[in-house]
Amino acid sequence: MKLLSVNIGKPQPNPWKRLSATGIDKRPVDGPVAVAAPGPKGTGAVGLAGDRVYDVKHHGGSDQAIYAYAREDLDGWENELGRLLENGVFGENLTTVGLNVNGALIGERWRIGPDVVLEVSCPRIPCATFQGWLERDGWVKRFTQAALPGAYLRVIAPGDIRAGDPVEIVRRPDHDVTVALVFRAMTLEPDLLPRLLAADALPEETRELARRRMTV
Repeated sequence: MKLLSVNIGKPQPNPWKRLSATGIDKRPVDGPVAVAAPGPKGTGAVGLAGDRVYDVKHHGGSDQAIYAYAREDLDGWENELGRLLENGVFGENLTTVGLNVNGALIGERWRIGPDVVLEVSCPRIPCATFQGWLERDGWVKRFTQAALPGAYLRVIAPGDIRAGDPVEIVRRPDHDVTVALVFRAMTLEPDLLPRLLAADALPEETRELARRRMTV
């Protein structure tokens, strides 16, 4: 299990939302990249130095500090879409290999390189910007059906990371709430929402959604 690339956003105009720019165009970078907790959502700050988000209402902040996607899943999408998908094209900060990102448990912790520790927090939910960026009609629906969302991560211990760093799972919680399960519950299978409460490390807004479902 290792990082294939660390990807930083290059601002692009965003014609798909009423925003001045988007940071979805992420490209692999050479050398070390500093990782630190960005603080609350709303500032545009994320966990990697040199990167940021522009839709500050829906992205960034501590629970969405870093986004990871598996190279194996990108390869599967290449076959379906019939086009080359470079590392970073899904807007992911970390492109991994050998790591079951969608099967990761909420609250699972990864050590990357000698110092950095990240914690799995929630799945990515697709949006109009993602669909527009890939220039694929119906992409949000297809991505949702596949339930291969990739994982957002919190920063537990800061430091530097770089392409080629090993990834080690150093903590796995005692529940069965995976990234893919949370995604399915939040999109096409809301009856699954009560199961999410077993995962204490979920963002509070997601836990509140699950609690409301239990009262219906």
